[in-house]
Amino acid sequence: MFSLIDKNFESRLLLGTSGYPSPQILVDCIKKSKAQIVTLSLRRESPEQRGGLKFWELLRPLKLTVLPNTAGCRTVKEAVTTAHMAREIFSTNWIKLEVIGDDYTLQPDTAQLVEAAKILNGEGFQVFPFTTEDLIVAEKLFQAGCRVLMPWGAPIGSGQGLNNLWALKTLRKRFPEAILILDAGVGKPSHATQIMEMGFDAVLLNTAVAKSHRPPEMAEAFALAVESGRKAFEAGVMVEREFAEPSSPVIGTPFWR
Repeated sequence: MFSLIDKNFESRLLLGTSGYPSPQILVDCIKKSKAQIVTLSLRRESPEQRGGLKFWELLRPLKLTVLPNTAGCRTVKEAVTTAHMAREIFSTNWIKLEVIGDDYTLQPDTAQLVEAAKILNGEGFQVFPFTTEDLIVAEKLFQAGCRVLMPWGAPIGSGQGLNNLWALKTLRKRFPEAILILDAGVGKPSHATQIMEMGFDAVLLNTAVAKSHRPPEMAEAFALAVESGRKAFEAGVMVEREFAEPSSPVIGTPFWR
């Protein structure tokens, strides 16, 4: 059971909803992934058309929990305004907060991210900030009231995996009470397994499934990978050793001369 804020879920895989070949393939992917939480951008349509509402109607029969995001926002004002729209449209105080600072890497503008997080937390939102693996930024977000942190493994859509293992492990150790969800950079199911083995709580991905040759099959592969990684973490992953150690006991073993 995965407890997230005030809800419980069976799946620890969150799925993005953009870039799929067709709406039906998206629905098939959600079913195959067993994801119960999906992210949705309000910038998919114009605000005058109540952006994202039509798209959400397509997914509503699946009885999903929607996590609206502020994708495409580049300022505090934009992000806060979009969050308010999301709360009105989807009747939720959950918001995945994104404030992008660089066009090439899509790296978050962490200064504006922290400022927006403070405002939204103060207004009763449950803020899920998309951030880097930077320890100091994570500390500031935590102090701002965020109990969920969403560090990237690598730039959005890059598929590079976990570029800074040391920093990600440090985040897990330094914030044992925070919910850590890896967001962005995942390219292969093995990346998802690896981060879950490290004790992260969940994985959010989009491009690795949406842009694969057979998206539903890839969605299922990621579901298995996340589940496998979590089971390994709970069972206790073997600690790496510097030297070999025999799996069979040496005592009582005959030695021949």
